[in-house]
Amino acid sequence: MPPGKLAAQAGHAYTDALFECLDTAPALAMRYRSGDNAGSKAALKAKNLAALLRAKEECERAGLPHALVIDSNHVMPPHFDGSPIVTALGIGPVSRKDARGIVKRFSCV
Repeated sequence: MPPGKLAAQAGHAYTDALFECLDTAPALAMRYRSGDNAGSKAALKAKNLAALLRAKEECERAGLPHALVIDSNHVMPPHFDGSPIVTALGIGPVSRKDARGIVKRFSCV
C-alpha cells in the first residue's frame, strides 16, 4: 500500500490498541500516559495475513491489549476494492519484554 495509506493504518492500530487498553486495563493505560512505562512505537511488517492473525491470537492468550484494523469501503486497486481487508494489528501499550516473543518474526518497515 502507498506510504500515506500505510501511515494511516498504523495510526489506527496505535490508537485502537490504546483505546482497547483504556477499556480493559485502565491502570496500564494511565501508567503509559503518565510516562511511567512510556516507550517507543514501532511499525513492523508481517509476512502475510496468517502471521498477523497468529500475533493477534498470541496477544489474546497473553492478555495483551491489541486491536486488529480492518479497512473497508476504500477503493485503491489492486488490493483495496471496497471489501473488508485486514491492514494492521496494534499491540500495546506493553513492555518490549512482553511483546518480543510475539513480534520477533516481523521485519522493520
